[in-house]
Amino acid sequence: MNKLFLALDFPTWAEAEQFLRKHELEKIPVKVGMELYYREGPMIIEKLKEMDCPIFLDLKLYDIPTTVYRAMKNIARLGVDFVNVHALGGGEMIARAKEGLSSGGMDTKLLAVTLLTSMDEERMTRELNMKGSLAENVVHLACLAQKNGADGVVCSVHEAEQIKKACGESFLTVTPGIRSEKSATHDQKRIATPAIAKEKGADILVVGRTITEAENPKQMYETMIKEWEL
Repeated sequence: MNKLFLALDFPTWAEAEQFLRKHELEKIPVKVGMELYYREGPMIIEKLKEMDCPIFLDLKLYDIPTTVYRAMKNIARLGVDFVNVHALGGGEMIARAKEGLSSGGMDTKLLAVTLLTSMDEERMTRELNMKGSLAENVVHLACLAQKNGADGVVCSVHEAEQIKKACGESFLTVTPGIRSEKSATHDQKRIATPAIAKEKGADILVVGRTITEAENPKQMYETMIKEWEL
């Protein structure tokens, strides 16, 4: 499996499938988010597995521990590679998520979202009333996730290096907000190129519109992998 997951931010499976086949991007790792999963349900996972795509199911579960546990028991049966919860749900919720996921007998990795890449420090302080720096809060949430059984976190590239220092090299850092140097930032604040991500110690990259809106998506995908692997 390569380390670049394409975010399938399409409203329907028909559009996602058409994009993958048209641009010869079958079998690549993909991220399925709420928009697509809530429209298509588990069928989307079955279709992608028929294409031999590694799958990150990005649902960001955030509820009381018992509810998350029961949801993860169902998700475990899908056999995806990664699934996630919000670290802000707390240690007990993360632990119950891992417990539910482990019941499926498959090797699905549990990730915890630290703070969304759309969040900057000013907004974190003003709207969430969180004290300390953004980086300090992200590292704290990563340590909380690790302590309660998560295999890694979803974080900005800019916090990946500090998380590795706090949690160890084997603790996964999955980083959205990856852009080419010429692409727009869209609605994300804490972004980086593949080269910067590698330098900071990110393990897995998630790329969306930089590829899906490119003139030649396959070429862009291959270019970003080359930049990551240099």
